[in-house]
Amino acid sequence: MPKNEPFDPELVRELAKLVTETDLTEIEVEKGDLRIRVVRRIEPVHVQVAAPAPVLAAPAPVAAALPAAGPGAAGERAKAGAGHPGAVPSPMVGTAYRRPSPDAKAFVDIGSQVAAGEKLLLIEAMKTFNEIVAPRAGTVTAIFFEDGQPVEFGEPLLVIE
Repeated sequence: MPKNEPFDPELVRELAKLVTETDLTEIEVEKGDLRIRVVRRIEPVHVQVAAPAPVLAAPAPVAAALPAAGPGAAGERAKAGAGHPGAVPSPMVGTAYRRPSPDAKAFVDIGSQVAAGEKLLLIEAMKTFNEIVAPRAGTVTAIFFEDGQPVEFGEPLLVIE
């Protein structure tokens, strides 16, 4: 581009779009005296769920509060688990995964003993996998989502008693 022509912001937009579409972190082009470098920062996100306040009354057994399995049962079970004091809510909107890859073993199952800070599941949001860790030690007594299921902010994911 000759020096007397104005700078082309459309070229920068196209380069930024190319960086995003190809998952590159940076791209640089040079033509004559013109040199443009576009850099994209990707920062990891670590999420830790805060523990709810202690409850003085003994909670009702989870199994009694949950509807039987069937079509739409996961959503119904999640609604039933929303008031449970041991429920672990989703800290974000995204897609929840019980395992790190399709052929891997699940992080936790019903009956699993977990320690505070132990990885429970992953939530993918904006092409980033966020680790969801146990807010406290205990036993996983209910899981309210299927592997690869979309989840909403605040939706109960599982119960730790």
